[in-house]
Amino acid sequence: MDFLNALVVFLNFVFIPAAAYGAQLALGALGVTLVYGILRFSNFAHGDTMAFGTAVVILVTWGLQAMGISLGPLPTALLALPFGIAATAMLVLLTDKAVYKFYRVKKAAPIILVMASVGVMFVMNGLTRLLIGVSEYRFDDGERFIINVRDFREWSGLPEGLALRSTQALTLVVAVIVVIALFYFLNRTKSGKAMRAYSDNEDLALLSGIDPERVVRMTWIIAASLATIAGTLYGLDKSFKAFNYFQILMPIFAAAIVGGLGNPLGAIAGGFLVAFSEVAVTYPWVKIVGYIAPWYEPSGLMQLLGTEYKFAVSFVILIVVLLFRPTGLFRGKSA
Repeated sequence: MDFLNALVVFLNFVFIPAAAYGAQLALGALGVTLVYGILRFSNFAHGDTMAFGTAVVILVTWGLQAMGISLGPLPTALLALPFGIAATAMLVLLTDKAVYKFYRVKKAAPIILVMASVGVMFVMNGLTRLLIGVSEYRFDDGERFIINVRDFREWSGLPEGLALRSTQALTLVVAVIVVIALFYFLNRTKSGKAMRAYSDNEDLALLSGIDPERVVRMTWIIAASLATIAGTLYGLDKSFKAFNYFQILMPIFAAAIVGGLGNPLGAIAGGFLVAFSEVAVTYPWVKIVGYIAPWYEPSGLMQLLGTEYKFAVSFVILIVVLLFRPTGLFRGKSA
């Protein structure tokens, strides 16, 4: 009985939240690693691209709700998602034409493009705040729980209750669908193969007749789509505040680098590794230990770090990986 209670607490406060958060980081890291693998620079504006796309989704969601349109038990944001993706894709394509293309034509060093992306980041941050403001918003309408604590207690007879929010389940389902679709596109379609060829050898791809500008456009559209989906899922699961997406940039980059920059599979693995590490290090394990080892009386909460230091965990992971395995767990293009 005590073991089952410990398992429920673990699932409730560690595994399920970390799995949902890991899926969100993985989708964000996929966008970062895609841009790096094809366009050869680290896009520091990715977090604020997520914020902009999510802001558009929220505004369209409010409009749909005002017209009485909803998806019943599912969040209305799913209906608004295509509008957010379209608006974000247009914004990043305009940004590429106005900023990045100039440096790409000049064959500027990657660090120049990185610094340009920092400038774009601040512009996008300001644009998002002008668009929706600086307040915190919740837009997760529909059914809130798939499993709630009271029903689980009545069903199981355990004193500990399990809760599974619909947004957490939705995050995992959407992430799986998006990842499958992305890998199918990259490996099975003509456009995807052209992107991979351009990534592997730009000069040879040009000699093969691949249009580089088309590859660039496709890369930005996919990155914008991934950013909007990841940002919307993150906002549904937690809440939306423009500044939060600036903060989440560090875990996303940590996930991409840990997995190996330019390696999509590594980005997914890195996302879950960073998420589970953050949650495990900042969670107070005293209750779980109390169930497993009732004879042991800890003096504290058995929490390695407070939750306010959550993002420091991803920074430490990033430093350790860069010191001991710079190419990431999966060999990326940083080699």
